[in-house]
Amino acid sequence: MKIKKIELNNYRNYSNLTLEFSPYVNVIVGNNAQGKTNLLEAIFFSAIGKSLRTSKENDLIKWQESNARIKTEIEKKFGKSVVENIFSTASKKTVKINNIPIKRIGELLGELRCVYFSPDELKLIKESPEDRRRFMDIDISQTSKTYFYLLGKYDKILASRNKLLKDYKDKIKIIKTSKSYKLLKDEQNIQKSEELKDMLDIYDIQLAETASRIIVYRQNFIESLAPYANKAHRFLSSNEESLICKYQTDFDLNTEEIELKEKEKLYNLILLELYKQNFEKDVYLSHTSIGPHRDDIEVLLNDIDVRNFGSQGQQRTAALSLKLAEIEIIRNQTGETPVLILDDVLSELDLNRRKKLLKFCSLCQTFISSTDIDESLENSKIIKIEKGKVVS
Repeated sequence: MKIKKIELNNYRNYSNLTLEFSPYVNVIVGNNAQGKTNLLEAIFFSAIGKSLRTSKENDLIKWQESNARIKTEIEKKFGKSVVENIFSTASKKTVKINNIPIKRIGELLGELRCVYFSPDELKLIKESPEDRRRFMDIDISQTSKTYFYLLGKYDKILASRNKLLKDYKDKIKIIKTSKSYKLLKDEQNIQKSEELKDMLDIYDIQLAETASRIIVYRQNFIESLAPYANKAHRFLSSNEESLICKYQTDFDLNTEEIELKEKEKLYNLILLELYKQNFEKDVYLSHTSIGPHRDDIEVLLNDIDVRNFGSQGQQRTAALSLKLAEIEIIRNQTGETPVLILDDVLSELDLNRRKKLLKFCSLCQTFISSTDIDESLENSKIIKIEKGKVVS
């Protein structure tokens, strides 16, 4: 899978830009604040239909303009496609594939698959579990539209259950003791509270069914990712460190001998029981305290928790190893190699790890942003950016 060409109109600091790319390594060079990251962002937007830098799509439209456009030509194993994102301050975004508008963003997934790494990806190791869940969700969604739709379904059921928990709390009395939570029924609202409890039981069934499928997807993803991430990390660290990653949820996942459908059934039953056990707590908090929206990834270097005890250099290399492992996962599951995007990453690595990373770039079409060119990049296609324009 490769990007042949991109066109930007009124996107960020670009008025009009047309670029054709090398199928190998493309280096976007320029001083800070010239538009290098904006260009890479546009490429990744073409893959997943959203920005990793902002949730407000009007921010993508150039200052004092009313519309913007990204048009990307993609060459794939079995044909070509053109993805077009059209933004307007007056209406919702329009996405077209081969000039045909799509109705749901899930239809876009798979047209272009990308692995994106920037200094901000250090959050993958260092920051909250939300960042690690997002890492899983973006990657799995690029290879499974079913998973993408499951996430949307889960979020809707979860929001409804949380609202019911709050409504139920308003109809009863609940106190927190030193060891537990205690519900005290309000006689004036007993009928309404019982109706809400019956509705909560229904939502528990729907939530457990969807959550169990998401957990199985994530568990399988991490189990597949782990050996590739370790291989990448040992290569980058000159065999000095081994990396282990594990999926963490609210219950024991030691079910290696169980088939997929049986796993889903088992997790479904476990989750239903956990919802029951945590019901009083959830009512008190007015939100659901367990489930895949609370799960995490544990990352160890030589059996040490890298998030809490690793150096910044170790955290950065571990995050990069997880990202590089994505390339193998996507290639194995789809038969196509994704595009690799490295945004201002080389400056964060020592010379030895930089050279090793560039060896990975031979596996796929790569886009690298940098403020300068060293000898390791001289044989690449160089694209110099200055104030939103290509100057060489």
